[in-house]
Amino acid sequence: MSSFDGKTYWIIGASEGLGRALAEALSRRGAHLILSARNAARLAEMCYKLPNARAVPFDVTDLNAVRRAVAEVGAFDGLVYNAGTYDPINTADWNTESALAICDVNYSGAIRVLGETVPALIHEGRGDITLIGSLAGYHGLPNAISYGSSKAALISLAETMRHDLSGTGVTVRIVNPGFIKTRLTDKNSFNMPMLMAPEDAADRVVRAMSRRRFRTDFPAPFSWVMRLIDYLPDILVYRGK
Repeated sequence: MSSFDGKTYWIIGASEGLGRALAEALSRRGAHLILSARNAARLAEMCYKLPNARAVPFDVTDLNAVRRAVAEVGAFDGLVYNAGTYDPINTADWNTESALAICDVNYSGAIRVLGETVPALIHEGRGDITLIGSLAGYHGLPNAISYGSSKAALISLAETMRHDLSGTGVTVRIVNPGFIKTRLTDKNSFNMPMLMAPEDAADRVVRAMSRRRFRTDFPAPFSWVMRLIDYLPDILVYRGK
């Protein structure tokens, strides 16, 4: 019996890519699933294939929709916030609408969901929260004025929650993957080191969720390089810029 068997996990951002693969991985381990995303048809198709799964479609950018979803979901053991979107945006080609839309899903959406769920978890003295960040959140990268900053904000949020939830019985963790082969990374025209299949990334997330460790970055050694950049002097990082 796995540590997930019989427990209920709410995956937000479950309709494709990492979220879909994570739902399949947790289902194989006996978890009951609540699957959320905006695409109701895709969620229904997933629930048809996965035992013990039900769909609660909603838009994380709509606070009233979030509140209705929380009421419909009811009690759960674990929450995974995986909702995310991405467009490559260079500072010289700033697109305000696109940049705001990315931040609204990747970070503000998490604020809405957590604001409507964390107080009840604290009151119950139990619960497990997994936030899916990105290695891009550790350092400013080209063409990522909104994606990188939104993931950096999510990492900071997780770190703050870790401090504040100490002793409450609520576990929070941040998982920061590298490049995962999805329709979002298909937008990139550059080489993506150590590009992972969603199934491989999902297995790593499941392993992280089975532990109490706060932070999980992968894949190594790519994650080590991303963390190392912050310790290099700016003259080296931005040489020639």
